[in-house]
Amino acid sequence: MSKLREQMLVDLQLKGATLKTQRKYLREVSNFAKYFGKSPEELGEQEVKEYLVHLLEGRKLSKGTYKNYASAIKFLYKVTLNREDIADKIRYPRVDKTLPCVFDLSEVKALLSSTENLKHRAILTIMYSAGLRLSETARLRVTDIDSKRMLVWVQLGKGGKDRYTILSQTALECLREYWREYHPKEWLFEGQNEDTHLCLTSIRQIFLAAKKRAGITKPASPHTLRHSFATHLIEAGTSLHHVQLLLGHRSPTTTTIYLHVSRVNLAQVTS
Repeated sequence: MSKLREQMLVDLQLKGATLKTQRKYLREVSNFAKYFGKSPEELGEQEVKEYLVHLLEGRKLSKGTYKNYASAIKFLYKVTLNREDIADKIRYPRVDKTLPCVFDLSEVKALLSSTENLKHRAILTIMYSAGLRLSETARLRVTDIDSKRMLVWVQLGKGGKDRYTILSQTALECLREYWREYHPKEWLFEGQNEDTHLCLTSIRQIFLAAKKRAGITKPASPHTLRHSFATHLIEAGTSLHHVQLLLGHRSPTTTTIYLHVSRVNLAQVTS
């Protein structure tokens, strides 16, 4: 590992970046150096702009992905190299604000009822009923399910934050049936080895297979279950503040997007 890479790793660790972010930033800075065949210490504003244009126009990255990659370069120059003059020149294009894909309640029921495998049904049920992200579902531990308080403890969610979300009676009954058959020890959904959790790719494949069996043609992903959870809560009369807490959103502005996809709120508007 080069001295610059070591220093950047230390800076990321001191910032409290997750392991995933550390790897992503270091990988992209490495790609930046390889593109020019030089150390970033020898590169300036012109090279940075050229590389960023390459990401957008050459590699045709989406605006969201580009922002993640550009953030790595910005961090390198602003923090590790202490060259804010270059870091300040890095701009992010405006990201299109599209509305999330949301399932109707009937589609959620069809998705779950089409899943005969008990473990797979338990995964999809808890993901929807607790509004979990894909990674949060994979990393659930047996002890995170609090049946007495009817809560699910989400440890180190996005942004390294813990939170509690709700545990529905239907999800609890499904998990109990699942536990009696599989007897998971540490991880709620074990991978091939009992000391590892199920990988994210496997859960994604489980969802896509269930979606296909249910005959759902919407461009949905596992995250659609989280969007649907939030939308259905709002349609049931849950306050925006409580939905924000359950989802773990830092800002209420992020949660307000579900007002735009709620049929109840739209139906109250008179044309």
